[in-house]
Amino acid sequence: MLNRCRGRKIKLHGFNNLTKSLSFNIYDICYASSEASQVEYLEYIDEEYNSEKLRSILEEVTNIIEAKIVTISTQDYDPRGASVTVLINEGHSPRSGGAVAHLDKSHIAAHTYPENNAANGIATFRVDIDVSTCGMISPLKALDFLIDSFDSDIVLMDYRVRGFTRDITGHKVYIDHDITSIQDYISDQILDKYTTYDINIVSDNTFHSKMLLKSMKIENFLFDSDSAGMSKPEKTRVRALLKKEMREIFECRNLYERVS
Repeated sequence: MLNRCRGRKIKLHGFNNLTKSLSFNIYDICYASSEASQVEYLEYIDEEYNSEKLRSILEEVTNIIEAKIVTISTQDYDPRGASVTVLINEGHSPRSGGAVAHLDKSHIAAHTYPENNAANGIATFRVDIDVSTCGMISPLKALDFLIDSFDSDIVLMDYRVRGFTRDITGHKVYIDHDITSIQDYISDQILDKYTTYDINIVSDNTFHSKMLLKSMKIENFLFDSDSAGMSKPEKTRVRALLKKEMREIFECRNLYERVS
């Protein structure tokens, strides 16, 4: 197998033992002022992203990264949330002895976490997605699709290449593809919508990217039957609440400035 990395061609010997792990936190934020609308939002999210919807998303991810599904496990939780785990392989031909080379540590998993803050009306939906592959399969191919599959207001991503494989001369190879940032594999059309921030340790093949939606049209964040009649000062107050919530999640810390 021939790969190109950091300006040179790499011819690998035998099976590619590198493990490539991509982890997502994707957040959707909204405002639901009344208790009834908060419950309605949670029920909407629970239905919109139930285990069957997650299953269809992960099946498409499997197609995009050119893997094959071995097994799928799905679970809807009471009262909220869902999980899906997909075991995948590379679809190798049988090896010596007739055993099929199932890569049983390659998997895709998704878990949802809807929640709300009754004190201020902010409701948050989080989906965690993990794509772990080995061999020639790359989880980076599915980045655009995954971001577009959810109402992604904030995206936190980690990517790491672990282990090593060998080239035909016996030298260890610790990465088999070019990358300086996760953003290298996200389309410009998507990146233009977000403020992005990177922490990368290229020498250790460890990459971290955060994305925060730039434009916030308040109407897209209101989940309330009474929102149409919201006054301008109230919209200003709610906008400040939403921006604070989004900044806190993006920066991974609580902000204590007062929102009037």
